[in-house]
Amino acid sequence: MKKVARMLRAHDALILNWFKAKGEVSSGAVEGLNNKIRVVTRRAYGFRTFQAMETALYHNLGRLPEPECAHKFC
Repeated sequence: MKKVARMLRAHDALILNWFKAKGEVSSGAVEGLNNKIRVVTRRAYGFRTFQAMETALYHNLGRLPEPECAHKFC
């Protein structure tokens, strides 16, 4: 019981957010978004900077157009 109480106290803000939303946000949509983020993060494993991964997330989640070529070759 103590372990459960500690867990509930640690996540109380998130639990209360669920009650405040009152079903306005579907958990299916949230889970789908989390899955897309996980997939992009897995694909971005070799990126050297956080900014590159963040850009990949914006492009994938926002359906932004990608540049034809990321590098300039002389």
